[in-house]
Amino acid sequence: MKRYRTITLGCKVNQCESAAIGHQLERAGCRKVRGHEAPDVVVINTCTVTGKAAMQSRQAIRKAVRACPGARIVVTGCHAQVAPEQIRSIEGVHLVVGHHAKMGIVARLSPAAQDIPKPIAAEPPADTGCTFASLPPVARDERTRAFLKIQDGCNTRCTYCIVPHARGRSRSMPVGDVLAHMRQVRAGGFREVVLTGIHLGVYGADLSPPTDLTELLQLLTRAPMVQRIRLSSIEPTEINDRLVDLFGDGREGCLCRHFHIPLQSGDDAVLRRMGRPYTGEQFARVINHIHRRIPLAAIGVDVMAGFPGETDEAFDHTRHLIERLPIAYLHVFPFSPRKGTPAAEFKNKVPERITKVRCRQLRQLGEEKRKAFLHSMIGQCLTVLVQTSGATPRGLSDNYLPVAIESVKCAENTLARVQIERVSRQGLLAGAPI
Repeated sequence: MKRYRTITLGCKVNQCESAAIGHQLERAGCRKVRGHEAPDVVVINTCTVTGKAAMQSRQAIRKAVRACPGARIVVTGCHAQVAPEQIRSIEGVHLVVGHHAKMGIVARLSPAAQDIPKPIAAEPPADTGCTFASLPPVARDERTRAFLKIQDGCNTRCTYCIVPHARGRSRSMPVGDVLAHMRQVRAGGFREVVLTGIHLGVYGADLSPPTDLTELLQLLTRAPMVQRIRLSSIEPTEINDRLVDLFGDGREGCLCRHFHIPLQSGDDAVLRRMGRPYTGEQFARVINHIHRRIPLAAIGVDVMAGFPGETDEAFDHTRHLIERLPIAYLHVFPFSPRKGTPAAEFKNKVPERITKVRCRQLRQLGEEKRKAFLHSMIGQCLTVLVQTSGATPRGLSDNYLPVAIESVKCAENTLARVQIERVSRQGLLAGAPI
């Protein structure tokens, strides 16, 4: 086992975990494949958040088996956790590993284990444990941004969601470990860190003594170890005045003005059937409060179409709510019944053709929102993390917008303060740093 390849489906947490497995393999003497090299081991980190994601995971496994006939095929991740027998039945799979044993893959690939002629299967338990499994910070976007998983699992039981069944209960990285990992991020030369989790907004509730995300951010911003800190998705009920005020206190360049907030539906009856603990108007108050306090903040929203019982009127409530809110972009998903969740058994299914039409309408609305937000940035001054240099340096603003800087050279992995001049197909165009 000398060369490895990782294939990752799904969320940023999966990306973090795949990279951690790669680090372990490298410490064991392996190296990542280069170019068209044939790997000796392929690790496929699967997703099961939707039926399509589960199908794509199985397709990725079969493709890896065909493309790498001499390699040992290892499957882990959420789909492996909830459907190990289905994964094990795929010919060519050597090892199926649940979340509880994901960080022990290297030991299971020992020479002794490789001598066993039949596939090995690690049975995922009903619960993945109550302790947080720390991972090293993960480099994304070359050497400019790092992703750090500080929370895992979820205690919420939304009626459509399979993730709590796959990930177990909420677990948080101890504060001291967060600080230690942040020092690693600084030592690695990263300018930005993205704090990730399955249910990030409940960070710290399980620690002793308990803490919360706002307290952690206050600690991290007192003497910042990196120039920018960004949050991944956070629930609307976990965005309070303390958190918004922290982002709005002139901390640009440290706390990124970017919030990704799941809505799922703008209809109160649908929200109740989903098990979502807010109304459309409560969601609107959160979004409007962020916008008033932080006018240039990018607010992204997850929304689902075709949930059982979603009438035309209910869908219109969702569409009209989004139309009137200062949202920067949408992530649109069709409802996907997941075996083992209450919603999979709900009546009044929405026909697939109607769900597709609703998704198309929401995606069009999302594109309109994105264009409007981009045009609202003309004339504004933004700080850009330069990710690629060259004739036209490109990077990411703190409010999550792609920016190209014209007619000037900027070094990669630097922060440039620029004024936005116009909108392009790819994002925003700016002049020389000011």
